[in-house]
Amino acid sequence: MVKGLYIHIPFCHQICHYCDFNKVFFKDQPVDAYIDSLGKELALWKQEGALDKPLQTIFLGGGTPTSLTPEQLKKLLGYIHQYVPMADNLEWTSEANPDELTKEKMQVLFAGGVNRLSMGVQSFDEDLLKRLGRTHSNGDVARAVEEAREVGFTNISFDLMYGLPGQTMAQWDDTLEQAFAFDLPHFSAYSLIIEPKTVFYNLMTKGKLNTVTEDLEADMYDKLMNEMERRGLKQYEISNFARPGFESRHNLLYWDNAEYIGAGAGAHGYVHGVRYSNAGPLKKYMAPLDEGARPLLNTHEVPLHEQMEEEMFLGLRKTAGVSMSGFQEKFRKSMGAVYGDILQKEIAKENLVIDNDFIKLTKKGRFVGNEVFEQFLLA
Repeated sequence: MVKGLYIHIPFCHQICHYCDFNKVFFKDQPVDAYIDSLGKELALWKQEGALDKPLQTIFLGGGTPTSLTPEQLKKLLGYIHQYVPMADNLEWTSEANPDELTKEKMQVLFAGGVNRLSMGVQSFDEDLLKRLGRTHSNGDVARAVEEAREVGFTNISFDLMYGLPGQTMAQWDDTLEQAFAFDLPHFSAYSLIIEPKTVFYNLMTKGKLNTVTEDLEADMYDKLMNEMERRGLKQYEISNFARPGFESRHNLLYWDNAEYIGAGAGAHGYVHGVRYSNAGPLKKYMAPLDEGARPLLNTHEVPLHEQMEEEMFLGLRKTAGVSMSGFQEKFRKSMGAVYGDILQKEIAKENLVIDNDFIKLTKKGRFVGNEVFEQFLLA
């Protein structure tokens, strides 16, 4: 059963140096036609019966949803209301760049039902921001948060990044201090991963990127976890921290291996046991929809062994871990029967621990999470 909807807005006024998501420069793009195509895609999902039950979460991501004008945002929200049934306690998030987030756009979002803002802040060191290709200033962040609260938003999150080229521990300390001063209920914090086809990757291959050491990055992560805990923000996933009740329910759908629709160019979804991705280039996304067809790039019916793998490596990202009885109920096999050897080995290494009904990463295991997850994929 589909529980959430992700909508991809691929437009950006500025491309960040670390970003490998499907995105294009806003200028001279068919933005209005693209929004109409999103409406057509949602209409098809409605016809197919995937949007029969009220959804728990909606997430507008990108690219940059706030690159749209207020009128374009209104049009987009109108299509969503037309085709998407919503639960009473719906969590509706929009990603946002602080410098593009005008009060008018926030009023449109809030009036349209969006009740959570996820702001891409990344750092409070303005030299580092420039190095990342970010265009906002610390003043933009302060204004955006103040105006968001005036409009009525109470659920606001910052995205932060560490392990940035040339970043020192003192700079990371300072970013955390400044972030905490906003007294927000949620933070996401990610270490920089250098992806192919990005500005940073090209610099790295030429030996021109001053990357941090693994040890410093691990120290930054340790600092992050300790500071969040000290301030009452509970770590509920490897990179996410929240006050109780403010966890990102949409992202929890992914880690719970639940089904969701992904709409938009290059979006991925998981519906009726099938993982799929949409065509990425705008024309290839829009053309099939004009003919009444979904713009599929590929589909993959997930076999049982992959479902079990996904249950483990997605679920272990959560601090709560994976329920052994839940695994048994879902797959009619015990976790021990399928993964006993791996579990024993990782428990012996003190990367995993059994806590009542749950198997979960230890604090030590969080530092090597990807290596632990890999074991289940290789099984």
